[in-house]
Amino acid sequence: MRILIISDIHANLPALEAVLQDAGTVDAVWCLGDLVDYGPDPNECVDLIRQQPNLICLLGNHDAAVLGRLDLSYFNREASLSVRWTQQALREDTRQFLEGLPERIEVGTSTLVHGSPRNPLWEYMLDLSVVASNFAYFDTSYCLVGHTHIPVVFYFNGEWIEWVIPKDGDTIALKTPVIANPGSVGQPRDRDPRAAYAIFDPEAGTWEFHRVVYPVEAVQERILKAGLPTYHARRLSEGV
Repeated sequence: MRILIISDIHANLPALEAVLQDAGTVDAVWCLGDLVDYGPDPNECVDLIRQQPNLICLLGNHDAAVLGRLDLSYFNREASLSVRWTQQALREDTRQFLEGLPERIEVGTSTLVHGSPRNPLWEYMLDLSVVASNFAYFDTSYCLVGHTHIPVVFYFNGEWIEWVIPKDGDTIALKTPVIANPGSVGQPRDRDPRAAYAIFDPEAGTWEFHRVVYPVEAVQERILKAGLPTYHARRLSEGV
């Protein structure tokens, strides 16, 4: 089974298109949230996601903010401006799709969340003590997360955390339990501007990690033309 795992698209349509083309034929697509905000094409990204086979899609914190479910005081100035722009840009059918997305779902041997199993919308698993504590909050073999925009695979042996930072083209034989993050499609933050995604086979227990080039400059031009914050354009070429 080939399941495309993507997260943090952030309204970056060329990045999403590049990932889908690079991944090829898959049995299902699991999207871990943050479809919109930051980028210039929220409606188009949601339209494309909705066309994918056997889709499972989660709500991310930026999706929730755009829906008015989160207080914008939790966001920095640039993010708040982007949320307000996106709220005005959304079509009603796009909004309704986002409204129906769950914060957490279990599929067979996998738990899917955006942030963490303990706090699906908000918690960043960047600190190893936070990662270790979150292993108590899921009972499945696999837990798939996004939110940090950084690809990583975490294991916990009961005493300490082990982690793997995958490289493009790596296939990892997963030990369980495991927390795996595919990185970000539309706004990577690991100093590599290429879009990131994974191909997951829960039956074989494998995780293939991939990067793909997309036309960053074209997206930057569209961000600036839309009047979105300059910082959100600049960071795309830096991968931060």
